[in-house]
Amino acid sequence: MSSDTLAYRGTNFIGGKEVPAQNGSTFLSIDPLTGKAWGEFAQSSASDVDAAVADAHTVFEGPWRRLSATGRGRLLMRWGDAIAEHGDRIAELDSAQNGKLLAEVRAQARAARDWLYYFGGLSDKVQGAVIPLESASTFNYTTYEALGVVGTIVPWNGPIFLTVMSVAPALAAGNTVVIKPSEISSASALELAQLAIEAGIPPGTVNVVTGARETGEALVDNPLVRKIIFTGGDAAGRAIAARAGGRLIGCTLELGGKSPNIIFADADREQALAGVLAGIFAGAGQGCLAGSRAYVHASIFEEFIERLVSRASAIQIGSPFDPLTQMGPIATQAHLDKIHGMVQRAVEGGATLRCGGGKASVDGLPKGCFYQPTILTGAAPDSELMRDEVFGPVLAIAPFSQFDEVVRLANDTRFGLAAGLWTTDLRTAHRCAKELRAGTVWINTYRAIAPASPFGGMKDSGLGRQNGIDSIYQYMQVKSVWCELDEGIADPFLMKV
Repeated sequence: MSSDTLAYRGTNFIGGKEVPAQNGSTFLSIDPLTGKAWGEFAQSSASDVDAAVADAHTVFEGPWRRLSATGRGRLLMRWGDAIAEHGDRIAELDSAQNGKLLAEVRAQARAARDWLYYFGGLSDKVQGAVIPLESASTFNYTTYEALGVVGTIVPWNGPIFLTVMSVAPALAAGNTVVIKPSEISSASALELAQLAIEAGIPPGTVNVVTGARETGEALVDNPLVRKIIFTGGDAAGRAIAARAGGRLIGCTLELGGKSPNIIFADADREQALAGVLAGIFAGAGQGCLAGSRAYVHASIFEEFIERLVSRASAIQIGSPFDPLTQMGPIATQAHLDKIHGMVQRAVEGGATLRCGGGKASVDGLPKGCFYQPTILTGAAPDSELMRDEVFGPVLAIAPFSQFDEVVRLANDTRFGLAAGLWTTDLRTAHRCAKELRAGTVWINTYRAIAPASPFGGMKDSGLGRQNGIDSIYQYMQVKSVWCELDEGIADPFLMKV
């Protein structure tokens, strides 16, 4: 806590130490409740990124690489315990910066321990294989080895949770990491890195550089970085993949979504209503897996909309620190303006507002970035509202009559991150889940996630998967080792095949 009006001052965290930007540059983060400056952070240049990566590389080649897989796993678990212990304090920092409900951020901070326990336990479960060959005198086996330094670029909408979800498999695989958090919400990453030291993880294993786009680009371009993890918009993901591809390094990209919620005629109405509300209005719709499109069977369409509008209009908007608040502010004024612009263009294009559609007023917070829960009908299937990610509390809803019709509508998007469907018919449920082109399909639920279950998108929603056993292999490379046991001399001019 600073002595002036700012609530937080943060520097880079490199090699276990707080390090200001080499050129002394800083930037301010803005409180979305008041519109006032909340914190000051280092504006890192390429030289700062290079220093962090060099330190991470040194530690990778030294103490972290010499540590046993079991030892790594135990340290990750201790880190998870430390985060859980200090979770309330870190959650308060996140809520102050991005406006997410304190209760939800606290829950995500506690869940971080589950992720670190899962991948900590997985650290020493990665096994190579002995390859059976025709030649009895040749011994061939495989091992899995870490890549080196992994750069991770984290968005602002779930910094604690998404940071841990990104770095846990990378560290469990034996890599070191350099984290570049969003300039909108940088504080929690710095706190997490401090706690890694307290947990006994060697200094330099987990580093943080703060800054804007140029900082992220420097991280992608650094020749010692061997993989990039990015969570964010698909346009930025494409740019990162192109830069990384120029250096022939891999990416795990968890990008945007335009996820559908499908409500069949036989769905449990109360379950479906709660699921649609959770899908789009939880977190003020600022989530990649937001269910921003809903398709409701024509036989229940108007009834369902009437009840949904009534529920949405009653959502309590306010400070994320108020336990009665159900929806907090939009993270920035610029993003609020973007959301409102998309809604206005949709109405101008023929869509009908059923509720919301403008900035919300909250007593005592006149400069807060609040937006009303918004529901629209009548948007054309090929319109911006039905095609592009809003990343806000805006739901486009349309009727359907036939199974094949709704599958076609749900899949008619360049995204494929998630989908939800609501029905009491098991055959309908599993037929639909099979047909939907999405990385995650929820049946009679929404926004469920676990460390053991893979998460990621199809189509423009990304590359690779986070979570689950297979994800750890994305941060490793396989090595094939051959050993000739026969003492005879082989013909030097013939390949052994």
